[in-house]
Amino acid sequence: MKSSRKFYLTLAAALPIMSVAGQKNVLFIAVDDLKPVLGCYGHSEVKTPHIDQLAQKGFVFMNNHCQQAVCAPTRASLLTGKRPDYTRVWDLKTLIRDKNPHILTMPQYFMEKGYQTAAVGKVFDLRSVDKQHDSLSWTRPYVNMQGASVTGGGYIHETNRVATECADVPDSVTLDGQVAIRGMRLMDELSADKKPFFLAVGFHKPHLPFVAPEKYWDLYNRDSIKLAAFRDKPAGAPDFALQPGWELRSLYNDIPKEYDVPISMEKQKELIHGYYACVSFIDQQIGLLLDHLEKTGLRENTVIVLWGDHGWHLGDHAMWCKHTNYEQATRSPLIISMGDNFGGKTTSPTEFVDVFPTVCDLAGMPSPKTLDGLSLVPLMKGKVKTVKPYAVSQFHRRKVLMGYAFRNERYRYVVWLKDEYRSNKPFYEDLIVAEELYDYESDPLETVNHVADPQYEKILKKMAKQAQRFFKQQQCEE
Repeated sequence: MKSSRKFYLTLAAALPIMSVAGQKNVLFIAVDDLKPVLGCYGHSEVKTPHIDQLAQKGFVFMNNHCQQAVCAPTRASLLTGKRPDYTRVWDLKTLIRDKNPHILTMPQYFMEKGYQTAAVGKVFDLRSVDKQHDSLSWTRPYVNMQGASVTGGGYIHETNRVATECADVPDSVTLDGQVAIRGMRLMDELSADKKPFFLAVGFHKPHLPFVAPEKYWDLYNRDSIKLAAFRDKPAGAPDFALQPGWELRSLYNDIPKEYDVPISMEKQKELIHGYYACVSFIDQQIGLLLDHLEKTGLRENTVIVLWGDHGWHLGDHAMWCKHTNYEQATRSPLIISMGDNFGGKTTSPTEFVDVFPTVCDLAGMPSPKTLDGLSLVPLMKGKVKTVKPYAVSQFHRRKVLMGYAFRNERYRYVVWLKDEYRSNKPFYEDLIVAEELYDYESDPLETVNHVADPQYEKILKKMAKQAQRFFKQQQCEE
């Protein structure tokens, strides 16, 4: 259907702009280390009014999971629609195109379909792409905001490498404040062209260090902040399934380096306070982007995708940061909005490889046939209750172990495999080193691994067989 709507830029000239028939713009918003502690996910303690407002007019995927709970692999997977064992990005140093020179990214595909594509901030992880943020993906040269004249190293005034900072400054002096400003400018520039656009805006917080202007810290009373409800190892879980907070302990001077030295309760509250402040700070920057989109008149012709690249442990199981196959690390926010056409939520399992085909579907064009995910539009339209039986995440240990987590609506099954196994290799049962099974209906905090419990024998066998079928399918597709 051709649109006769005239749009107006919020530039001085207020130039009219027109949409291309049948093609939607895409505003693609990435947030680093954002777990679903959002009002729309049932967390009333954290103040996120702008994200919650987006969710009211959008579709919320309540049981969405990343492919690997660390920045570079999960972003490589989401932006190519391929799982880590295909991209072969399992770390923070492998370049995506070194392993797969001809791999197709989402913005690259949209560019090939006639879109203008542009990015600002952290969309890919800079350690997995070239200096132009994967030059093949963008019609406009990428500008690395980390090189701009704003605060470096994530801090505002602090010179000591500590885990938190609170400063009485305007948002605009921060890196993410500048990302929001640059994002709005790009929106205006792209809108002036007759072509549809794919604009990716990537925010760096709430990634460590937890630095935000003072007004966002003031939203919370530290005395009322609660520590994680369960701060022990799950009974029956293998020791290697957990992690001691490597990132936090190794990089920040105010955190004990020794893994056997606990982080004090007061410091834990400070960390949680800082995380919440950063989430509210980013919520405000997202609000600026969405308000600007509304003012330009583009809102109804734009698909908005908001995602956090993975979850984050905030002291649960005595863990901090990500790097596990547990719920708090893999469960990731995903909200998709397109005018008033699709609203609602689902607890059906979904995963980040589904984003690429879903955005193509909503934008009105076919998706590449080589993608590992499925379009979630049937879920959004209410045509089906689920599109897949489980979501798959993975994380490695000791270089030779790989754990694969299979999460359905109620359970999480994790199988740990030795000999540097990857899902593109033949699977044998003697590769299994350990298994985990968690029941989120009876035990949402993952306090007990139910693998040895006779009451869970049937569900264990069922999910183990599903895992084996998954491995076999991956070998066929390889």
